[in-house]
Amino acid sequence: MTTTRPLRADAARNRRLLLAAAADEFAERGLDASVADIARRAGLGKGTLFRHFATKDDLLAAIILDRIDELNAVGEQLLDAADPGAALLEFLTVAAHQRQQRDLSFLHAAGELNADVIRARERMYRTVHELVDRAREHGALRTDVTGADVILLMCAPNYVTSYAPDAPPDLWRRYLAIIFDGLRPEGAHPLPHPPPVAV
Repeated sequence: MTTTRPLRADAARNRRLLLAAAADEFAERGLDASVADIARRAGLGKGTLFRHFATKDDLLAAIILDRIDELNAVGEQLLDAADPGAALLEFLTVAAHQRQQRDLSFLHAAGELNADVIRARERMYRTVHELVDRAREHGALRTDVTGADVILLMCAPNYVTSYAPDAPPDLWRRYLAIIFDGLRPEGAHPLPHPPPVAV
């Protein structure tokens, strides 16, 4: 059985620099961002980039994995929170804030065929379902809301504010608060359509 060796300190630093530079470059230029510009932005050579990421697709997948792993770590930690309702709100806040920092949602289609991305996303979805189940069981969430509903709502605060010209950077918090009020059981009315089977 082979084991993956941890990166040396300088290699780990270079990887972090490359991922941050690539995220910035893709956020500014979209999928047309060049490998040369990413390496230059990171202050490294193209050879260093290719030692870490053999192809541009590998680099795209690594950025997506980085973001999903960050959310997963937060969500899994919140599964033990004493207040499941507050835990779910905190998770959704972290997710919305992450997207606000750099909206790289357009990259997700690029990782659809990457097995590591698929596994990480499925793990995150399981975590969201658990957070939702706990919140619902503790009476903090309306009984007809499912994990699939919440997964679909995760990007909504940022999506809405993208249509507001010159919106302040924290406007997404307003819409997250509206969404979360809609998830609470107080004053809930029956929903007009059943939830999706799975997400």
